[in-house]
Amino acid sequence: MFINGKWRQSTHGETFGSFNPANGELLGEVPSGGKIETLAAIDAASGAFEEWSSFTVYQRSKFLFEAHRLMIESQQEIAEMMSKEQGKPFRASMNEVQYGADFLIWFAEEAKRIYGRTIPSSRPDQRFMVLHQPIGVVGAITPWNYPVSMITRKVAPALAAGCTMVVKPAEATPLCAQFVFKIFEKANFPAGVVNLVTAKDPRPVGEGF
Repeated sequence: MFINGKWRQSTHGETFGSFNPANGELLGEVPSGGKIETLAAIDAASGAFEEWSSFTVYQRSKFLFEAHRLMIESQQEIAEMMSKEQGKPFRASMNEVQYGADFLIWFAEEAKRIYGRTIPSSRPDQRFMVLHQPIGVVGAITPWNYPVSMITRKVAPALAAGCTMVVKPAEATPLCAQFVFKIFEKANFPAGVVNLVTAKDPRPVGEGF
């Protein structure tokens, strides 16, 4: 799991396996977190929120651009893991990694366009203004069928808006999620901005959320 900028095991050392659906091959073991780890991730994201939300949109945009660059750079490696773990043909996996990276660069640009607006008033001495502001920690649960792009599709807009994240990926595809978070780690997001909790049983994580 990736919590507060560090990779860690579960509190009680539990793990679960990720298997190739085509032949049953064990691809790897990952930590099996629960409510304790989820609350730790939420605390980390909450602690990072003040700093991250105070960054300018241009600062946040740079992190997303860097994550996009790194994902494209690692496209083949991530796609190979996706084909093994999720079962997509390699060409489809390559397309998904590109699709996932597209969300990063799209919201890197959209971050700069978080505009407010004014609303006409019925009174001459009144003015209504709408300002968009980050609201805090966002929790995301992502599916197995698009194990990379559905992470970036949720994470990128939240980070662009100034929110921080806790992600619980599908229990069938945790290794793909780890690859994505290694990209975030290399992009040097501040500790606690993005957090990953892997779990065999999603119910305790949901209780933590």
